Amino acid sequence: MKDLLQYKGYYGSIEASTEDNCLFGKLLFIRALVSYEGQTVAELQTAFREAVDDYLETCKAQEKEPEIPCKGSFNVRVGHELHLAASLAASRKSITLNDLTRQALSEYLEQHA
Repeated sequence: MKDLLQYKGYYGSIEASTEDNCLFGKLLFIRALVSYEGQTVAELQTAFREAVDDYLETCKAQEKEPEIPCKGSFNVRVGHELHLAASLAASRKSITLNDLTRQALSEYLEQHA
């Protein structure tokens, strides 16, 4: 698994550019494009924290609510057959498709985390 940076509930990627001889990344799981870079891992970590702080300050100055990573809902395209099978399974269990999906994700993450 790729290493991720974490600060104030935000996550950032760690990438390397051999062409530019630097490290760089961006905030993950939000729509806004917030990027940072550094020459060393320590510089990248500092730049990441500064980018998060700057993003939050900019949102505050613009009186906008900052995005939170993973707002709690997402669309999954699974194809007709899997969608139908999942809907039927949920119906047989007398639960919603959302509940079935939530249970399946929870079970998967418990086994593979």
